[in-house]
Amino acid sequence: QVQLVESGGGLVQPGGSLRLSCAASGTFFSIYHMGWYRQAPGKERELVAWITSRGNTNYADSAKGRFTISRDNAKSTVYLQMNSLKPEDTAVYYCYAYNNTANAGYWGQGTQVTVSS
Repeated sequence: QVQLVESGGGLVQPGGSLRLSCAASGTFFSIYHMGWYRQAPGKERELVAWITSRGNTNYADSAKGRFTISRDNAKSTVYLQMNSLKPEDTAVYYCYAYNNTANAGYWGQGTQVTVSS
């Protein structure tokens, strides 16, 4: 099992940047595929970015060219660098860890990102 704690959210003006972090504890972080999801008020939770245990990445169309997901296995942490933020990026951002061998997934508690002038 793995526990996830997100940090780095906050209020930022349009065009600004934030870096979210997700620290994992538990066991064997390097074997987990990791993702960032977000959920805006009244909307379903959606995938923003994904990074496999081998470091391959995938992005939602809305994130391509602006967001970068990365991981540091030595620190058991995954990051989401968000640039050129827009008001429509406002949401609670959740970290997700998936172990495909055990078919088990885990969520963090979420961190609020608000993009507003």
